[in-house]
Amino acid sequence: MDYYKTLGVERTATAEQIKKAYRKLARKHHPDLNPNDKEAHKRFQQINEANEVLSDPESRKKYDKYGDQWKHADQIEAAQRERASAGGGPFRGGEPFGGGSFQGFGGGGQEQDINDIFGSMFGSARGQARFRGHDYQAELHLDLMDAAKTMPRTLTVNGKQIRLTIPAGVENGQTIRIKGHGGPGMNGGPAGDLLITFSIADHPVFKRVGKNLYATVEVPLYTAVLGGDITVPTLDGQVKVPVKPETQNGIVVRLKGKGFPVYKKEGSFGDLFVTYSVKLPTNLTEKQKELFTQLKNG
Repeated sequence: MDYYKTLGVERTATAEQIKKAYRKLARKHHPDLNPNDKEAHKRFQQINEANEVLSDPESRKKYDKYGDQWKHADQIEAAQRERASAGGGPFRGGEPFGGGSFQGFGGGGQEQDINDIFGSMFGSARGQARFRGHDYQAELHLDLMDAAKTMPRTLTVNGKQIRLTIPAGVENGQTIRIKGHGGPGMNGGPAGDLLITFSIADHPVFKRVGKNLYATVEVPLYTAVLGGDITVPTLDGQVKVPVKPETQNGIVVRLKGKGFPVYKKEGSFGDLFVTYSVKLPTNLTEKQKELFTQLKNG
């Protein structure tokens, strides 16, 4: 698999271009949006694998040099140094691996299969070294209300269903690691991990900043002048809040403990900050206009 072709970018693509291409393709092929499409699931995993490698500068450097054998770059270079110190000379040629072959040792110039070279480098014993599988990356989309409660989810990764519980309070852009659900290990090595990054959509009422929530609520003019109660939305539903007489437009009140739950701190919540927007009346009757005129004139 050519990671650059998988993401649809050039080999000279910047980190930002790779990130943008990954996000676009991940949304298109996400298993949640294609529940019965096995091909989309496979494509999604390939996209994650390509992004995992190309988004990491060190991994990308190794991939550009060694192609699909990039995970063994350290062993290849160690063998290269060992051979050079033994007088056998370094590897010939400077081209990246193109899919399984490269210039051989010494001066022969012939191409050798990459598996043959691994055998000559490590021998039968060292060739059985165990390697950890690579990590998978996935993006999980939630709305704000979902992120405010602990909830079970089932994800499909590499054809397998993974059940997990997402704690309340996850942040937008936060990544959690699920051990052992990444790519398979090599020669009996451990599997990689699954890295899930959360993308939390904006909410039409609440704005979240850390553990606190912010909202704007209209207050009728008469209530702002004379005082009374208004209804304020919270994550738990509507609550009545008293408004003091002569409340000014733009005043902010704090509802303690009505904010967002704190991640992995059960029973701990932020606060809700409510900005009052005093609403002027419309379609006044002549009598009402007369009363306002009296107020104006004292």
